[in-house]
Amino acid sequence: MSLEQEIQRRHTFAIISHPDAGKTTLTEKFLLYGGAIQTAGAVKSNKIRKGATSDFMEIERQRGISVSTSVMTFQYADKLINLLDTPGHRDFAEDTYRTLTAVDSVVLVVDCVKGVEAQTRRLMEVCRMRNTPVMVFINKLDLEGRDPFDLLDELEKELDIRVTPLSWPIGIGATFQGVYDLYDKDLRLFEEVKTKVERSAVHIDDLADPRLDQQLGEAAAQQLRHDVELVDGVYGALDLAKYRAGTTAPVFFGSAFNNFGVKEVLDTFVRIAPTPGPRPTDQGEVEPDDPKFSGFVFKIHANLDPNHRDRIAFLRVCSGRFVRNTYYHHVRLENRCVSPTPPLSWRPPKRSWTRHGRGCDRPVRHRQLQDRRYAHGRGGLQLPRYPRLLARVVPRTGEQRSHAQQAIGEGDPAAHR
Repeated sequence: MSLEQEIQRRHTFAIISHPDAGKTTLTEKFLLYGGAIQTAGAVKSNKIRKGATSDFMEIERQRGISVSTSVMTFQYADKLINLLDTPGHRDFAEDTYRTLTAVDSVVLVVDCVKGVEAQTRRLMEVCRMRNTPVMVFINKLDLEGRDPFDLLDELEKELDIRVTPLSWPIGIGATFQGVYDLYDKDLRLFEEVKTKVERSAVHIDDLADPRLDQQLGEAAAQQLRHDVELVDGVYGALDLAKYRAGTTAPVFFGSAFNNFGVKEVLDTFVRIAPTPGPRPTDQGEVEPDDPKFSGFVFKIHANLDPNHRDRIAFLRVCSGRFVRNTYYHHVRLENRCVSPTPPLSWRPPKRSWTRHGRGCDRPVRHRQLQDRRYAHGRGGLQLPRYPRLLARVVPRTGEQRSHAQQAIGEGDPAAHR
């Protein structure tokens, strides 16, 4: 397979959300559909003993939260997908912000009961800084949550982004019967399938089809017809160019815990999500099909093996091909070339050796290196730093404002009054 074909079949995305919105659970179901695992685990469950694959650290299993980004790869519909499950808690937000530099798109998970939350807003601000394409999954439809139209209005208002529903829920909570796929015109009826893949859908092109009344009941079918007509009139069809420009977000509804509505997200993602694109540098944009190798380290994880004081560096390949046993120019070390130890392909908690990595791949390697930029034959290529938005500080008085301006070196505070 040629380099161009390899690039076009790759998709790299991160799953982000406020804590406890269902991010890791959704990751587990993606791995299930991709065939990477045979049975889905759970973050915390009295009935499901298997733990989540991405929560491989002991502290994550004990507390039921993600504290570090996990990188996993699987194949789905002839596509190679790199999935990054990020921490939701703000205490570990630095890891999430750094991870967002290595992805081409994100899936934002929103709790239908709580709606948009504080960390959701912060993560969206970082995505807007880089115009990262966003796909929204509204989770926990099997619980008594808020009206879908109210959630869509809140998404547009709070996150400052246009939304386009690509699936629509039939009821919510106790009345939840399933979702209607607006993109493929499929009806999927709800059933609790926590660890296996869901059953096939009923294809209904026309909502006037009498099969809809037979499947849902007359009242629910009539409400679905009314809702879909309203959605089509208000939101219209998805503009693919606007989605890839980061100004419009497709929206899906479902229940990740019950493995419902997940397949629609994955099926649509592999068709519309962007493939690896150019990366800005101080020497112009680097195209992924450039034969010269370049990449950057976006994460370093220490002490994964309790028997050794090791470190694993996660490398985003921006262009060319990463080949083991090859010397590469280390930008920070000026003229020095380094030969990374044999690269690994890693899915928690297992590691396997790999011979090479192409554009957008994520080979990882043992080495105590802190710099983020590597190139081969590029002579000091510099990639931009990632945007950092750790907190907002609002001085309450003029005196506090003066002290803040002096601390960050903005000159004479009197000039800013």
